[in-house]
Amino acid sequence: MITMTLMTLNKNKKMIKLSLIILMLKTMSLKTNKFFNSISMSMGMDNWSQLLIILTIMIGTMMMSTMKKKQEKLILTNLIMLFLLMTMFMSMKMILFYMMFEMSLIPMLVMIMGWGYQPERLMAGMYLLFYTMTASLPLLLTILYLYKQMNTDMFTMKYEHNTSNMMNISISMAFLVKMPMFMLHFWLPKAHVQAPIFGSMILAGILLKIGGLGMMRFSILLENSFISMSTMWYSLAISGSIIISMICMIQGDIKSMIAYSSITHMMMCLMSLLTLTKTGFTGGLMMMISHGLCSSGMFFLSNMNYERTMSRSMYINKGMMYFMPSNSMMWFMFSCLNMGCPPSINFFSEITIMMSMMSFWKMSYMFIIPISFIVSYYSFFMFSYSQHGQFSSNYSFTNVNIKEYNIMSFHLWPLILSTLAMEMY
Repeated sequence: MITMTLMTLNKNKKMIKLSLIILMLKTMSLKTNKFFNSISMSMGMDNWSQLLIILTIMIGTMMMSTMKKKQEKLILTNLIMLFLLMTMFMSMKMILFYMMFEMSLIPMLVMIMGWGYQPERLMAGMYLLFYTMTASLPLLLTILYLYKQMNTDMFTMKYEHNTSNMMNISISMAFLVKMPMFMLHFWLPKAHVQAPIFGSMILAGILLKIGGLGMMRFSILLENSFISMSTMWYSLAISGSIIISMICMIQGDIKSMIAYSSITHMMMCLMSLLTLTKTGFTGGLMMMISHGLCSSGMFFLSNMNYERTMSRSMYINKGMMYFMPSNSMMWFMFSCLNMGCPPSINFFSEITIMMSMMSFWKMSYMFIIPISFIVSYYSFFMFSYSQHGQFSSNYSFTNVNIKEYNIMSFHLWPLILSTLAMEMY
């Protein structure tokens, strides 16, 4: 990764992309069916980090494909971001995990403030910065406290002293803001709407997964604390997912709607992780991977419309089937994937999450049914509103180009074909 960062001086974008693909294939070839193998002094790779690193490289490569020529500074920012994220996923030390968790914020902030579209991007950047910084300071103090108690900050330790609700809140808040959980989510729609396309792709595809990974890592260490507090977070998540789903139905901005749907999906992921069962962790991990690809693809599709109509408004993006009939099929496919249609990985992740939720609280099905219904409602609402209807006559443009098709295919095929290798979860 460091070598690739230096390659930006050479301005050879194709070489960097090729190196990223080789790195991804190397990561895929490693056998990681046990807890933390491929170990160095403070780096290790397990099944969770392997899948998330593959997702990171895939989305990073697709981000570079969306960039225009002569954007070396942007490629450099992207590679630094990928380096920080991959280090974070592989870290076995809590303090290194925390440092990379915080530092990944800086390239994201640079992307939003440097390449965003509207002047409001400064406000969005501030929201992103202060929400994350404020919530994650107690996490640092907790890590220092754990180090003082146990004389180690490795993720392989097991802390079973006293059950502390305060410790759970201070750890969870940092990750719940990143996921983001209902009532801590106000920064996400602002950041997504103001971010450029590559910023939205990495924000939806990878940065929201940091919160999920953090919850998984720390809930194994502090099992008793997480069990005692899981009911509170669960009730907030389950009510929040219904409320946010309803908020999706009143959005007039396509990007904003996809951002709110991300929150709904991450709430489902959080509910499965809070059960602290193997089924729950599997479902949560599957949801992270499936949502990372699906949401990133939907942001790319909305950006294709934005580049042609110069608007994100649903009232202007109408009748796209007349202008880009070839693109309409992709909109339909991604809308189906977003609501969890078989044979995609989204479908299997939702089924696994529902199983773990029912094991945690039998009455969960009373909430699962409306959530599933509303998610399918707004997915098809978005498809029909943007593709059908009377088109606006104040613009004209050509069809989709090959590069855009490639990026959409790279999002689409892993979602469907990874169902053939379910054992990797």
